[in-house]
Amino acid sequence: MSKRFRDVSIRQLRALAALEASGSITAAAAKLHLTQPAVTLQLRNLQALAGLPLIQRTGDGMLLTDAGREVLALTERIEAAMAACATSLEMMAGKTGGRISIGAVSTAKYFVPFAISGFSQLHPEIEVRLTIGNRQEICAALRGYDLDFAIMGRPPVDIEMDVDLIGDHPHVIIAPTAHRLAKKPRLALGDLADETFLTREPGSGTRGLMEQLFESARIRPTIGMEMSSNETIKQAVIAGLGIAFISAHTVATELDERRLVMLDVVGLPIIRQWFVLGRKDKVLLPPAQAMRRFLGEQGAQFLPRTQGRLRLTRASKPAEH
Repeated sequence: MSKRFRDVSIRQLRALAALEASGSITAAAAKLHLTQPAVTLQLRNLQALAGLPLIQRTGDGMLLTDAGREVLALTERIEAAMAACATSLEMMAGKTGGRISIGAVSTAKYFVPFAISGFSQLHPEIEVRLTIGNRQEICAALRGYDLDFAIMGRPPVDIEMDVDLIGDHPHVIIAPTAHRLAKKPRLALGDLADETFLTREPGSGTRGLMEQLFESARIRPTIGMEMSSNETIKQAVIAGLGIAFISAHTVATELDERRLVMLDVVGLPIIRQWFVLGRKDKVLLPPAQAMRRFLGEQGAQFLPRTQGRLRLTRASKPAEH
């Protein structure tokens, strides 16, 4: 078949299909609501692109050659694909189907899957693809238009973003339950100067926030190990390898189960926020718009419950005189 066949149009293919179904140019023209010369021109151009005879005249009317039937099969596949696409677009427009691509920093994985589950119960036909990474990786994905939106803290400064608040994001310092400072009130950051800190890798938002905290106090903490996983940090702290500055949302379960303790440090917790962030110039289809609206309006209910424990810690502090 001619290489020029790639220039075939859907009108030409439909003219061939109408001819096969009706057996004559006149009937095909009526079926397509076109003039006979218009249909004849479409068929002539299609045959020229194919480089082979597609139609033969017989006493029983105009029939397709083997090449014509091959092109007809292509026509049927194209029509089926177009119908499927039209159905998908209708589903997307009605927010009953489609695909969403979202990103989340690794600390957010403790609540984002629950938020996705809540959304999916309302829109079961929408496929949600989740990418987890550190702050640098998620920001890079936003820059590359790979994501519809992302769930993280501080927005990147080099991209114009639409920002919706989800809720508060507290950060605390955790230690093993039997740590020497576990029950001491009103610790200053200087009291932790001799402690070994287990930290996230450079590029992590939590790591950056910790560095800001200690720089503001003009303290250089001792870094024991850098880890790319909050789970590894938690287990290392439980094992007594050091203490850690970490999102309270990542350790809610361990604090409740008393496998970890939250040190009572003056100035902590540091409260940041969770946001839904999307590029201003990123076009969102209705399914993505629906999920973004859902997260902005209902996302806070999926955050780990840490506020009660934080209030308890504050209430246990002695009154200042």
